This record gives sequence, C-alpha cells and structure tokens, in this order.
Amino acid sequence: MSVEALVRGLPPHPIGLEEWDALPEGLPAKVELLEGVLMVWSRPSARHQRLAVLVMNALDAVLPPEWCAVPELDVLIEGGPTPTVRAPDVVVVRTATADERTRQDPADVLLAVEVQSPGSRRTDRVAKLAEYAEVGIAHYLLVEPGPPVVLTELVLDDGAYRLVAEHRGTASLALGATVDLDALDR
Repeated sequence: MSVEALVRGLPPHPIGLEEWDALPEGLPAKVELLEGVLMVWSRPSARHQRLAVLVMNALDAVLPPEWCAVPELDVLIEGGPTPTVRAPDVVVVRTATADERTRQDPADVLLAVEVQSPGSRRTDRVAKLAEYAEVGIAHYLLVEPGPPVVLTELVLDDGAYRLVAEHRGTASLALGATVDLDALDR
C-alpha cells in the first residue's frame, strides 16, 4: 500500500484505536497517531536506522532478562476517542509484553529512544519529551545523528525529565550500557 493510498483511505475524522489496529502492516512510512490524527513520517535514513540499532544493541546487551530493547513498538500515550500512539525508534519494555503484544502500555516501558530526523527535532525535544514524561517513562534518550553523534540522556525526576548528560564519543549510560557513538563514522 502506498502512502497516498493509505491517506486517501482514511475517514475524514479522527480515528480511534479500532481503526488504528486495522491499518495494514508493512506500511511504506512510519505512522503514529496524535489525538486521533494519523501522522505519516518518511522512512528514516540508513544512518538513522544504524544509530537506532547501535543504541538498541548496547542496551539489550546489559538488560536483565525481564527487559528487552526492541525497535518501533507502539506505545499508547493516551486512549479514549482520540488516542495518541507513538512509535519510538527504540523502546526498552518488559520482555513478556514485547512477546505478547505490539502496542505497549507506558507502565511496561522503561526507556524510549528517538533518533532525530530532519523535521523531527521539535517533535522529539518538546512534544514527545512532554508525552513520555506525562505517562511516566523513566528514561529518555535523544540521538542527534551529527556528525558528531550526540546522545542526550534524560531521567524522569518528580514528573519531569532531568538532564543526566550530553554524550559524545563513548556514552556510558545510567542503565549500564556503553555506546560507541563514533563507531558510525569510522
């Protein structure tokens, strides 16, 4: 299905979770739902995807068995008649919920990672930052693809994100993972 066909086939009103769930798999674009409105993003670049995999693998290597790092699982930010569903580039979720469902409840999400793309900076640094904090996601990583690659590490503290560090080169994260951010440019 093309992006145009997808957009043409949508009803001219905000959609609910039932219609969201009915969308076909394997769409040619990244799709999120913002207060019932379908948000269609172009597929990320190879560099973007490689950065996401680099961070995901580093996280997954240090997580205890009850947690796992996975790409682009849907996270339900808000339900109701006009839901919001985000798909972070990487999420750390309870292994049991990752295996049994694709849409995650934020209570089962430990960390969200967004790799910035052209046009996503404000969404990632303002909108998603506020949404993820509001639903209680404990850790948030923002990755600027550079060069140089910069990884901003934030931790939830009393309902708002607090800056832990802005990493360049080698990032030693609070969760115990080490990410060689320069590996992509070697």
